[in-house]
Amino acid sequence: MSITSPAFVLVPGAWQGGWAWQPVARRLREAGCAAMTITLPGLADGDERAGLRLTDAVDHVVAEVSRRDLSEVVLVGQSWGGYVITGAAHGLAGRLAKVIYFNAVVPARGTAMVDENAEYAAMTRAAIEASPDGTISLVREQVPLFMPEADKQVQDLFFELLVPQPGGYFLDSIDVGDVTTPGGTGRVRPQRGRPGPRPAGPGVRRQDRPDPADGVRRARVDADAPGRGHQGAARDLSGMKVVPSAGVTRGRGRPARPAPPARCRAR
Repeated sequence: MSITSPAFVLVPGAWQGGWAWQPVARRLREAGCAAMTITLPGLADGDERAGLRLTDAVDHVVAEVSRRDLSEVVLVGQSWGGYVITGAAHGLAGRLAKVIYFNAVVPARGTAMVDENAEYAAMTRAAIEASPDGTISLVREQVPLFMPEADKQVQDLFFELLVPQPGGYFLDSIDVGDVTTPGGTGRVRPQRGRPGPRPAGPGVRRQDRPDPADGVRRARVDADAPGRGHQGAARDLSGMKVVPSAGVTRGRGRPARPAPPARCRAR
C-alpha cells in the first residue's frame, strides 16, 4: 500500500478529542495527504483521567507517530494543544517536516497553561484541587468564547461532546527550548512527575503576536481559515501551504492569508 507525504498529525485543544479535527483530516486526505487525528489520554469518552500529567499527552503523540513509522510529519496543534506539540516535537528527531501552531498557545519555557492567564490561575487551581479526580470542566456559558461565530445549536452540540480535562495537563510546564533550536536537552516539568522527551530541531511555520492582556503568545498558520475563535481549527485546513520551513514566520496580527491547496505526493 502506498503512503503519502507529508503526514499531518492533528492534536486538538483542551476538553476535545480527535473528533474536533475529523473534517479537516478528511479534506486533507481528499487532497492526497496522509492525516491522523489524535485523541489524547483521558480525553476519550469513558477514559480514566485521575493522575494524568502533561508528559502522558506528549508521550502519547510521540508513541503514535513512532508506532506508525511516520516521516515528514506536519505536527499541528490547536489552542492548548500547542503545549503538547511543543513537547512532542522534541521527541520526534528526524521525523518532522514542520510544526504548526493553529490558533494555539506557544508555551514559554517553564510556564504552565494555568499560569498563562494570571486572572484565572488561582480559580483554575482551586477547581482542579476540589475535583475528586483532579479534572476541570468547561461550563456551557464559556462555550461562546471558543466558537463565537457558531449559532446556539452548534454551540450546544460542541458542549455535549466535551469531556473533563485532566488537571495535570494545565498544571505542568514544558522545560524545553524553542522548537526552532536544534540540540540541547529538555523535558516536561510536572508539579509531580517524570522526565519527558528529548528535543529535536524541526522547522516551524507560525504567525504570532504578544497578547498585551496576559502575555500569552498565540499563533496562526498561513491557511484559508477565515473563522475566529478556537474552533477555527475545525473549518478547513486543506488550503494549508505544505512547504518545508527552516524557521519561524512572525506575523503582525494580520488575518491568516489564503494559500494554494495542499500538494501531497505518493511514495
